[in-house]
Amino acid sequence: MDRVVRFVGPGVVDVAEAPKPQPADGQILVRTLYSGISAGTELTAYLGTNPYLHRRWDPERRLFLPGAHTVDYPVEGWGYEEVGVVEGVGAGVTGLATGDTLWGLWGHRAYAVLEAETARHQVLPAHVDPMCGVFARVGAVALNALIDAETHVGETVVVFGQGVIGLLATRLAVLSGATVVAVDAVPGRLKLAQDQGAAHTVLVGEGAPAEVVNELTGGRGADVCIELSGAYGALHEAVRTAGYNGRVVAAGFYQGEAGALRLGEEFHHNRVRIVASQISGVAAAHSDRWDRDRLHRGFMELVTDGRVDPLPLVTHVLPVEEAARAFELVAERPADLLQAVLDFRASGA
Repeated sequence: MDRVVRFVGPGVVDVAEAPKPQPADGQILVRTLYSGISAGTELTAYLGTNPYLHRRWDPERRLFLPGAHTVDYPVEGWGYEEVGVVEGVGAGVTGLATGDTLWGLWGHRAYAVLEAETARHQVLPAHVDPMCGVFARVGAVALNALIDAETHVGETVVVFGQGVIGLLATRLAVLSGATVVAVDAVPGRLKLAQDQGAAHTVLVGEGAPAEVVNELTGGRGADVCIELSGAYGALHEAVRTAGYNGRVVAAGFYQGEAGALRLGEEFHHNRVRIVASQISGVAAAHSDRWDRDRLHRGFMELVTDGRVDPLPLVTHVLPVEEAARAFELVAERPADLLQAVLDFRASGA
């Protein structure tokens, strides 16, 4: 049998049984090893704050509309940080074999059927720890934020929010040749940011990031700020921290009204540019060469060649039977964890 994690209602999780799927021609069956929990978008579905639960998204007009909503509870199989092993191969499949380890996005479930044409590009080399596979999506989000930031060698880049995606963005910004300042309210996360190559750190509450960065840069301010916490107060401070004509990439998933964002202050007076970054697309200037597939594969290439090591970001691994506890930890104790992972190995056997 398959096992699928469901959000039954706000704050309520269970694990349901379902028939084990079978691959058709051109498809493969994957048995899940690990499935990572997103502390951003996925948590909004768990908590009930996701706009899809309250409004209707019109994909043709690209507008949220009042009235009927797009998603209803129970929400089944949400998740996009998976790694598994090929267990079955449909007719006509080439380039994949039973036992291959794959990363991908198929949700919190013990088994998944994937199209072989796509899956053959998602094989993890034998020398890579399978746990690394859960970072493909969040790594792509971080990489997309760096592309939107258009960082240059020698620039000062400030990354607000040193959660999983923020730490990966810090590492990618360092690889781009920038001088990186990491900002967070949790001291342990700032230590990890230093391990990822951040040149400076700012602990929220012990100093205003805008003032610290202004001093570090001789009054110039940051060239680029990347905001990944999803907090409006942090987005406002990112705007304050950017120098005149500076850039702010808003890559967090912001919920509710933006009362902490005061656009009549530094934003208005310093001509700050705010750019939205979201994994559904790539900046138009780069869309001839980049798309979501390349973002995922590009990040995983950095992992497989050793330039990015995401494993220190895994803090909690729980069996899938404890999915409810895992989501409770992510929601209620964010300072105590980074990447939480559901272990499906016994469940999928």
